[in-house]
Order: sequence, then structure tokens, then C-alpha cells
Amino acid sequence: MDEKLRNMTSLYITKGDEMLLLFRQGGSVVSDTWVGSAGGHFEENELNDPGACVLRELNEELGISENGIRNLLLRYVTLRRVKGEIRQNYYFFAELDSEIGDHIVSTEGISRWFTLSELSALEMPYTAKFVIDHYLKIGRRTNDMYVGVADGEGVNFTKLSEYE
Repeated sequence: MDEKLRNMTSLYITKGDEMLLLFRQGGSVVSDTWVGSAGGHFEENELNDPGACVLRELNEELGISENGIRNLLLRYVTLRRVKGEIRQNYYFFAELDSEIGDHIVSTEGISRWFTLSELSALEMPYTAKFVIDHYLKIGRRTNDMYVGVADGEGVNFTKLSEYE
């Protein structure tokens, strides 16, 4: 089997009716497009802990510690098969703590706040675009977790319920 796994996280930080996005430049997988506020590839010691990965990326890329955000939740997990890889993305959402200022600088590109109504018009990576559209229509009104599978025509989301 030639296919490899690529595990990645994305964090979308909100403040009221605004969301912080990053215009990622020079990325190895995603470049010159709007992505989450922070995120990236798992380190070997994070393979079973996407939360550890997203918090590390938050600190590395934005210089913000876990105390700088509130209500960190894993909301979406997506699968996409592309270029000989199965890409598994973990999408987290959190609120910016009121103690943190609005001017946030990223080490990965240009950070900018957008109103939620502006998000649908932005160019984003394939699964991220569908995650944000789902979040705006459904996800922001609930704390449910969703799993999405890309099929080439879109991403099909299913609520991921916990049960025994």
C-alpha cells in the first residue's frame, strides 16, 4: 500500500461575530489561501492527541497559550484522499479571551479578523470551505461534533454521537 496518512489540526478563533483567519504563505501542503487561525501537522508524540497538537500550533504560530482562549472544542473531523495520502483534519473552535488584544500576528502569514458573514466568499482549502459553510449554517448553534468525508463533489457531514 503506497498511501500515507497526513494528520493535521486547524483552530478557528472567534470573538463575538468575528473569526480570525490566516492567509497562509509558503506552506508545504496549503499555501496562498485562507485557513484557520493556527494549525499544522501532528508531531510524533501527538498522534493520539489532536488537542495537544492544536495547542502547540497556537503557541508556535500566534504566541498565545492555552489561557488565551476559552471553550476549546473539537467540532469537526474530516477525511479526504488526495495525492496518495489520506488526509485527516481535526477542526477546533475556541473563543479569544478578553484579556488578549485584537492585534494578533502569525509566524505563518497574514492574520486578519473577518465578520462571519464574510467567510463564505473567501478562498479556502477544500475541506475547510465545507467545514466553515457547515459551521455557519449549523455548527455554531450547537456543541455537537461532526465527521465529514470528502467525495469529490463535497463533504458529507454526520453528527458524531457518543454512545456505548
